[in-house]
Amino acid sequence: MPRVVLRHRVDDAGLARLAAPRRGLVAEEPDGDGAWIAAEGPVRTYRRTLDVSPADDGTHDVVEELDLTLAIPFFAPLFVHPVRAALATESRRLAAGEPLPDAQPWWAPPDRVDRRAATVLALLSVLSLVGGYLGTLITQTITFAVDRFDGDRADQSFVLAAVRVGVLLALVIAAASDRRGRRTLLLGTATAAIALAATGALAPNLLWLGTSQTIARGLSTALALLVGIVAAEELPAGSRAYGVSVMALAAGLGAGMCVWVLPLADLGPDAWRLLYLIPLLALPLLVRVARLLPETRRFAVHRGEAPAAVDRGRLGLLAVSGFLASMFLAPASQFQNEFLRTERGFSAARISAFTLLTTTPAGIGVAVGGRLADVRGRRGIAAIGLVGGAGFTLVSFLVPGWPMWAASAVGAVIAAATVPALGVYGPELFPTSGRGRANGIITLVGVAGSSAGLLVVGQLSDPLGGIGGALAVLLAGPLALAVLVLARYPETAHKELEELNPADAPAGRSTPPPPD
Repeated sequence: MPRVVLRHRVDDAGLARLAAPRRGLVAEEPDGDGAWIAAEGPVRTYRRTLDVSPADDGTHDVVEELDLTLAIPFFAPLFVHPVRAALATESRRLAAGEPLPDAQPWWAPPDRVDRRAATVLALLSVLSLVGGYLGTLITQTITFAVDRFDGDRADQSFVLAAVRVGVLLALVIAAASDRRGRRTLLLGTATAAIALAATGALAPNLLWLGTSQTIARGLSTALALLVGIVAAEELPAGSRAYGVSVMALAAGLGAGMCVWVLPLADLGPDAWRLLYLIPLLALPLLVRVARLLPETRRFAVHRGEAPAAVDRGRLGLLAVSGFLASMFLAPASQFQNEFLRTERGFSAARISAFTLLTTTPAGIGVAVGGRLADVRGRRGIAAIGLVGGAGFTLVSFLVPGWPMWAASAVGAVIAAATVPALGVYGPELFPTSGRGRANGIITLVGVAGSSAGLLVVGQLSDPLGGIGGALAVLLAGPLALAVLVLARYPETAHKELEELNPADAPAGRSTPPPPD
């Protein structure tokens, strides 16, 4: 990263302010006379120095230099300018005698993260990107595959529901991570998911495609589960929802990449198969991730312990929530391409354009929702996202023309806020030795809700005059969940996992030890 050089003319008080250790984006500690290094922050190397010369008027000419390297593998170029600007702004404010803001920069986690957490977050983002592509692959291609194999909407509905059986594999993998560790299963699952997904390119019929993608979907679901668990176990208490939002943005980018290449399906009746080969390009990235990703500190602390009891009340609450949300959201997502192709007459290229233009703004909802969920609490953000997101999404299936585009975009932005606000509860509400198992069960019930919703829409869309009419029946799910969130969910913002799960905090040990 380039050196940051700043020049100041300050009085004695200004010099004292510049010479004090910082506690902003990077927390400093002295390293000899006129030099400071990082005690904590998202940096691999950091050194700040002051070269002071007296001026004729009794003030001081100060040359301040900062040398640092970010601990953000793969994504460091995206943060070079924001980090430089934030650190330079701190210095200029101090030199001018202006107070520093209490909060971290808007784009950073609400709590300062250390080198390890920043590195892990970046690595998990790569895995989330891969998982996002794999998770939407069958959704984006099923309408073309069914057409190639002379199927109908009922066949499409059946395949989309059947691939969700793969969640049983996700449950097994998530539970195994409580015993064998997060890292090993995370890396193995990512590699296997890519390999299994690629076999879809060879499918001679819907049975082959459905079977191969059932296994691949189970692996990609397990990948998403483990990514969320690792993020929760590594990030500070005040930044867990932020971490979920970053994972969601990365997964959304991966899903968007699948949409970007969807026009390839227009090249010929079998061109959709190309989309199943593209994930193989990610295998070299996994090699570097494997070299850098550590086991989580919390799992290391509790390795070998007997499985802790899982609170059945919490488990039931989150499982029912997953069912209610998925019974609407899954068919709304899975049938969108079919709706656009058959009811609105869109080509593959136009479907791709619609999806990109209406879902890309969802990143705003994810980012804002994650920060607000950490700073102001989870429940209100989640309830607003559920009601507003589901409502506008339904409208997009009921109206034609530009209102359809607008409603879809607004619904995507509002609904996206629920991703960090609700997604963080799964890892937060269960102890380390039962976290994977509990989240696997919650996901299993959520997938049952997805399958139920898909089957309902598949059966009711023709009698009710289209997919929109069938979705209207399922709107009760997210509305009921919004009430449940406000009435029954605990507030978990700013609380350590050990505070939320006393079984993880034996006497004399309230939090895991810091990294070496």
